[in-house]
Parts: sequence; structure tokens; C-alpha cells
Amino acid sequence: MKFYLISDNIDTLMGMRLAGIEGVVVHEKPEVMQQLDIAMADKDVAVILMTEKLIELCREYVYDLKLKCPKPLIVEITDRHGNSEVAKTISEYVNDAIGLKI
Repeated sequence: MKFYLISDNIDTLMGMRLAGIEGVVVHEKPEVMQQLDIAMADKDVAVILMTEKLIELCREYVYDLKLKCPKPLIVEITDRHGNSEVAKTISEYVNDAIGLKI
């Protein structure tokens, strides 16, 4: 099982490659959705890492996949341009999914 990165930033991709994680750099919503579908179909991928900016581009699509597909796990990561509101995003996701505010 492996990690796979979908990033909008070449620096993030290069850093992840140093850790042995492969991935792609995309910028447009159709590209993001296409690469996400490819990664979801790869049986070797256990965790898909996505930058905040790309999650924001297609939030509904990503959350729909998170709710309907048991694996791989899709994880939002911050990069050097991120606003570090991941905790807020996770709280919103939990609230949307089960109606619990944390």
C-alpha cells in the first residue's frame, strides 16, 4: 500500500518525493477530478494526499468520495501557501457527516 499526492504546487511534490511519495501537479478542476479518479482506481494506493487549494476547487466531489468510498483515504494537507484551517475543515466535515459539532 502506498501514498499518492495530488498537488497544485511543485515544491510540495518535490518534498513528498524526497519521502518516497509519488504524485502529480494539477491546477484546474477537471484535471483534479481526473487525477483523483485515477488514484481512486489504483488498488495499491491506500492514502491520497491533496493540498487545501485543490480540495477547495472540488470540495463537494471530494467529500462525496470520502463518504461513499471506504478506501483509499483522502487527506487534506497544507502546503507553504496554506492557511492552516484544516482543523476547521475537519470539524465542518464531521458536522456535515453526522451532525455533531466539535
